[in-house]
Amino acid sequence: MKFDIMRDRLLDGLNDVMKAVSSKTTIPILTGIKIDVTEEGMRLTGSDADITIQTFIPIEENGDQVINIAETGSIVLQARMFNEIVRKLPTNDVEIEVSNGFQTHIRSGKSEFHLIGLDPTEYPSLPEIAMDRQFAIPADLLKSIIRETVFAVATSESRPVLTGVNWQIKDEELICVATDSHRLAQRKTKLEQLPTDVHSVVIPGKSLNELNKVLGETTEPVQIVITSQQVLFKAENILFFSRLLEGNYPDTSRLIPEEFKTNITINGKQLLQAIDRASLLAREDRNNVVRFETLESNIVEISSNSPEIGKVEEQIQVESLTGENIKISFSAKYMMEALKAIDGQDVVIEFTGAMRPFILRSVHDDAILQLILPVRTY
Repeated sequence: MKFDIMRDRLLDGLNDVMKAVSSKTTIPILTGIKIDVTEEGMRLTGSDADITIQTFIPIEENGDQVINIAETGSIVLQARMFNEIVRKLPTNDVEIEVSNGFQTHIRSGKSEFHLIGLDPTEYPSLPEIAMDRQFAIPADLLKSIIRETVFAVATSESRPVLTGVNWQIKDEELICVATDSHRLAQRKTKLEQLPTDVHSVVIPGKSLNELNKVLGETTEPVQIVITSQQVLFKAENILFFSRLLEGNYPDTSRLIPEEFKTNITINGKQLLQAIDRASLLAREDRNNVVRFETLESNIVEISSNSPEIGKVEEQIQVESLTGENIKISFSAKYMMEALKAIDGQDVVIEFTGAMRPFILRSVHDDAILQLILPVRTY
C-alpha cells in the first residue's frame, strides 16, 4: 500500500474516528484505527465495540486532489500514536507506505516515522445492516433533539437502560425520552416516512453525545437505520454505528401529570439567570436546592438558604399566574438544564402540588417537555 494525502484532510478524518476509539478496550486491535485505501479514496474506521465510526475521504474534493494513490491496501495503526504523529508532522504533504508485512513508513518533509502496524484482517467487520428501513432527519434538527434530551439520562449503571435515550415511533411521530428517575426530558418530532415495524429502541447517551460532535456544522439530512441491535446514522462521508441498550424502557407516559393546580408563564432566560444566582449559595450543599414561591400580584420569589454561608432572595415578575399559590423546592442543576433545553423562550410551568412532579414546556409548542421531581425540605 502506498499513497500520499493532504495532512489537514487526514487530521479531519482522524478527529472523527478517534471519538470511537477507547484505550480501555478488552479487544487489543480496537486500540488501532483501520485504514483502507481503494481506487475511490480512503476509509478510516475506529471502534470500541459499542460505537463504530467510519469516515471516507474521496480522492478529489471540490476539484482539488486530496489523495494520490500509488498502491491500494489496508493496515491497522495504533490510534493515539498515529494521530499524534500526523498532528505534529512538519508539512501538509504526508506519504504513507506499507512494506514487507505490516511495516508502515510515514514521511513528511524531512521527517520519517516507522510504525509497526497490525493485521487488518483481524479488525472486526462493520455490523451488517439492511438499508431498506431508513428515514431521514436534517442534521440541525437531530442535533437539537439530542441536546434537548440527552442531558437527562442516568449516569449510574444501576439501571443500564436509563443511561440511554428511548426513541419511540408512533403515528408518524418520533418521541425521544430520557430520564434518570429524578427528572425527565421528552422531545416530539413529526417526520415523514418513519418505519412502521420499529416501535421503541434505547440509544446509549454516550453514543448520542459523540454523534453530536461528529455531525459538526453539517446541515445535510442524516439517514437513520434502526435494527434490533444496532442503529446507524449516515451523514455525508460518515457512518456512525451504535449498539442499542437491552431491556425494556419504563413507560414514562403515566408519569406526566394531566391536570394542574398552578399555571405560570415566565421568561425562561430571566428565570434561568435567577436560579443560577440563587444556586451560588446552594452549591456548597451537595444537593444544590433552590426554593420557588408564588407571591401576590404575579410575582415569584426564588431563594436559597445555606446555614453556614448566608441566603439569597430574588423576585421575578411573571407574565401570568393562575391557580393556587405554591411553595416548592427543587434541584437548581435540574431546573437550569431543563430551561437550557427549552432555550430562552417563554416557558409555561405547571404544578400539581408541592410534592408532585411539575412540568416545563415552551409557550409556543408542545414539542419539548421537561419534568422535574421536587425535593423535600424541612
